[in-house]
Amino acid sequence: MYAFVNPESGESLFWLIPVVNKQAYGAVMAAFAQKVGAGADHRVLVVQDGAGFHLPPDDGHPEGIQTVTLPPYSPELQPAERLWELTDAPIANRVFKSIKEVEAALSERCIWLEAQPDLVTRHTLFHWWPLLAN
Repeated sequence: MYAFVNPESGESLFWLIPVVNKQAYGAVMAAFAQKVGAGADHRVLVVQDGAGFHLPPDDGHPEGIQTVTLPPYSPELQPAERLWELTDAPIANRVFKSIKEVEAALSERCIWLEAQPDLVTRHTLFHWWPLLAN
């Protein structure tokens, strides 16, 4: 699962992809850039951890996307890390008959979370997070 969150607004976007690697990361980052309208006139900063697959494609990130990589061993600084407890809730301590059932439960949960910005903000907006000037 790949997830993006704006801690201030609670807007979240999820992608369920069956692999975690550089190619999938590049594809998800491109889909994210398109979804949020990133480009020359709309720059988006993505804060990410130092996972080995968080590498830009050979031709770089999509236009308008800039990344900041957090220091090693600092998950407490990453707002998106707080999403996992929300996404895991419907699958924790359950037995599924197939991976398709797991995917369906996660998909349903992600769709629901995308419509719950207040809940997402409560979990991801740290007191020190820089807020956008209005």
